[in-house]
Formats: sequence, structure tokens, C-alpha cells
Amino acid sequence: MQKLLYLIMVLLGIYILGKGSAFLLEQPAVQETVAEQEVLRRLEDTVMRTLMPGYTAAVEGWTVNWMAWLLEPTVPVYGYLASLAVQETNETVESGMADASGTEYLQEPNAADAREAKRLPQDTRGTGDLQGTKQQETDEGSIISEKIKGGKADETVLPQETTPGEVTGESQNGKTDSERNDIEESDQNAQQQSAGQDPEGKEAISTAIAPDLLQQLSDYDYLLNQYFTVDAGTTADAELLDASKLLTEDLSIRKNQQVPQILIYHTHSQEEFADSMPGDVETSIVGMGEVLAEALRGYGYQVIHDTGVYDLIDGVLDRSAAYDYARVAVEEILREYPTIEVVIDLHRDGVEGQKFVTEIDGKPTSMIMFFNGISRNSQDEPLTYLANPYTQQNLAFSLQLELAARARYPGYTRNIYLKAERFNLHLRPRSLLVEAGTQLNTVEEEKNAMQPLAELLNGVLSGK
Repeated sequence: MQKLLYLIMVLLGIYILGKGSAFLLEQPAVQETVAEQEVLRRLEDTVMRTLMPGYTAAVEGWTVNWMAWLLEPTVPVYGYLASLAVQETNETVESGMADASGTEYLQEPNAADAREAKRLPQDTRGTGDLQGTKQQETDEGSIISEKIKGGKADETVLPQETTPGEVTGESQNGKTDSERNDIEESDQNAQQQSAGQDPEGKEAISTAIAPDLLQQLSDYDYLLNQYFTVDAGTTADAELLDASKLLTEDLSIRKNQQVPQILIYHTHSQEEFADSMPGDVETSIVGMGEVLAEALRGYGYQVIHDTGVYDLIDGVLDRSAAYDYARVAVEEILREYPTIEVVIDLHRDGVEGQKFVTEIDGKPTSMIMFFNGISRNSQDEPLTYLANPYTQQNLAFSLQLELAARARYPGYTRNIYLKAERFNLHLRPRSLLVEAGTQLNTVEEEKNAMQPLAELLNGVLSGK
């Protein structure tokens, strides 16, 4: 009987130890330690096989973990590589994201945290100091300013929404009067587009490329040196910058004023200019976004201008984390309006002591720069944790706009800037980040830059 009790106690002890071990192994700290040990083991094995192949062959099948204490002092590179391996194991997939000024951050908040942290002014004018003081805050969420010709300012318009009295009866073909009018208007728009004009009667600029220039652009070195500036942290090889692919990419869209097609937003809404008025949003980059939106509406597009604040949270300016907050909001807008085909993040560049200005139609005009995040590091390796399936289309969008600008408005654009990360350009194939002027440009110069930009966009999107 006593032996039976001992046996039961031993079995219970083994059971408890097994359960306890399983519980411990499930703990994050234990799993992280195990992962680190696995990294170290593989690294030790690699170093041994590389630097001491004869010894490794002699002890094939043995574990080499016990050699760590010997390798670190005798093979200096081992300690360095080991520390890098452990650091890489602990990094999150969000690490490495940077904003246009190169500021890095290590963690992206989740969607719920972003919505909770984002506090936006109820009215976009006069609700706070744009230099970083605390703004009036509400829990209303993002403000979408949708100005339609003949409508009210700041009115959010839902696509294809009817009001009482619009449906006046069924016709013989089963369509309402309103539906017939919409179809007729769409047909008229299509006919005008085929004739090279938009519904307002404006002719779309031609984006055709001369044969001799096309021949030059087929030379990778010429294309790279004449049209691009590549950040030191990334690489753009001949496969990525293939003019034959970038210039034959069809980026045209069919205009339809019945649904939103273009979204303009500002990751860095607090960016201002030399003579901006503190607290006056119209003199900030957000105000320039509305000027651009109105110009595009004049070409027959329905445009949503998101005036959400993503870089000033509870009075604290943070221009790197702003990309995360902006991404959450933009994704929500795209879910609500899936007809959006073009996404523009409008910025003002910050270059110390430099002002970029040219003259267009006799007016002083800020120069602009198209900016691409291509998700590739300096070793020409893809940043898989910041994947962008639309890199090729976005590069094509920038290059076609650049070429049209140089033909139509020489001196209006700077070289296209390429940087390693993606900057939320993975949300749509026609995503565009534009840097308009710098902090030394005036509000007038910035406003003057928006009409040429709208004209160029219309040209590429019209496919002319």
C-alpha cells in the first residue's frame, strides 16, 4: 500500500512538473529567450563551419552551444554578430518606418489606439495654434471637407445618394428620370474625354513623349541621374527604373462626378509657410490642399479633402508617428468610398535655408517634388515588413507627371526623390506624395503652385 502511494505521488509530481513546464514555455519572456538561444545556436554553428571547417567536420553532430564562451574572445566578429542577431529577433515589423525628414520611430499604434489618440478640431479654422499649442478637441473623429460646385462648404456628400423628390417615376425602360440623367451625363463626360476635354470644357494637356527623349530615357544611367534623387538608405536598380514599363503604365481613369475618385489628405497638417497666419488653416498646407481640390473639381473630378490632424496629438507635435495615425484614417475613408482611385498626400518640404520658387504665367510659384517610398534598403533588398504592392504604379505615376511638368512648365519640378520606406503609398496604385515648396515659400507662391499641379494630374489621369 505504501509503495502504491509513493508511485501515485511520483506520478502526480511528474504531472505537475509537466504542466508547470508547459505553462512556463507559453510565457512570452520564456519564448523570447528560447528564440534568442536558437538564433545564437545557429549563429555559432555558422561561425564554426565557416572559420573552423576542419574542427566542425571532426565533431559533426555535436552541439556547439558550449563553444560560445570560447568563440567570443577568440573570434571578435562573433560577439558583434550575436548582438545583431538578438537585436533583429526583438525588432517589430513596424521598426524602420521614417517620415520624409528621416525621423524614425519603432512602433505603430493599433487602429483602436490611433482612433482614441486622434483628436481633431470641430472647425478647421481658428481652433488652435499651428506652432504646437493645444487645440480645441472633440471626439467627432476625422473631418472630411467635400466641396461640390453649387454645394455648401464642408459638406460631406455620400456617393449616389438621392433626396426626396429626385425619383419622379419609372420610364418605359425601367430606369428613373434621375438614373437616365446620370447616364446621359456620364455619356457626355466620356465623349468630352475622348475629345481631350473635361466637363468644364478645359482641354487636357498632352503627356506624349518625343521619340528622341524616349530613346534617352531607355538609358538607365540617364534616367536615374536626370530625373531622380536616391536617398542613401535605398537602392533603385535598372529593373525598378525601367522606362519602357513606367511610361507605358496606363494610369488613366474614367471621370465620374457621381462618386468620389480622388482623396487629398495631409500626414503633416501643421506644416506652414513663411507668412502663414498662426491658427489660420487656410494659410497652412491644409489650405493648399483645398486649393488643389477645387482646381481638380474644375476638371470634373469629385474630390474628398480630408482635413484630419495626425501630427498633433494632445498638443504634442510628432511627425513620424503621424504616418500611422494617417494610415488608419485613410484606410477608413477608402473603405467608406471604394471608388477612390487616386490618393494624394500633400506636404511642404523642410530644407534648411532653401526656398524653391519659379515663375509660371508671370506669377511666383513654389516648385514641387514628387516623393516615392520604394520599400527597398541600401543593399537592394525588399523591406518585407513594409511591403508595397504598388511601387511600380506609383513610380510610373510620379515619372509621367514629372515628364509632363518638364514639357509644360520647365523648372516647376525638382527631381523625384526615392526613399527606402513606403510612407503609406501602399494603399492605392495611384498614390502620390507631393512636397510643395519649403518653409521659406510664401502662401501666395504655394497657392500659385496648385493649379499647374491639378493640370498635370488631369493630363495623366485623362491618358492624353
